[in-house]
Amino acid sequence: MDDELRTKAVDAFIEATNTADPERRATLLSRALTDDIVFWGPLGRSVGRKAVEDFITEVIQRHPSGSCLMVRTTRVDAPDEWARYGWRYESAAGEPLLSGMDIVHITADGDIDEIVVFAGPLT
Repeated sequence: MDDELRTKAVDAFIEATNTADPERRATLLSRALTDDIVFWGPLGRSVGRKAVEDFITEVIQRHPSGSCLMVRTTRVDAPDEWARYGWRYESAAGEPLLSGMDIVHITADGDIDEIVVFAGPLT
């Protein structure tokens, strides 16, 4: 599988988390995720692109700190169909609020069909 395909899928997902425009978000998610994606997030397991979109809208976009951004902090490391990347969630002023790493499974077509979110440092 092409590293560029993996990176494009991850970056489209991150861009979707950062856009306030619901139509743009839906378009980006349709480029990055399968319809039946399994999302293991901080609130538990959910299935489907709509569930991921709802998480972005209800949790990320409505953060108490106001307008925030998700930033990829590492390259997308993908030895095969599984990939990982580091990220940081930051305030509009650039202040780090949370960081972590996501593990994603990417299909041969370059779409993410599973995301496992690891937020915060391991202690």
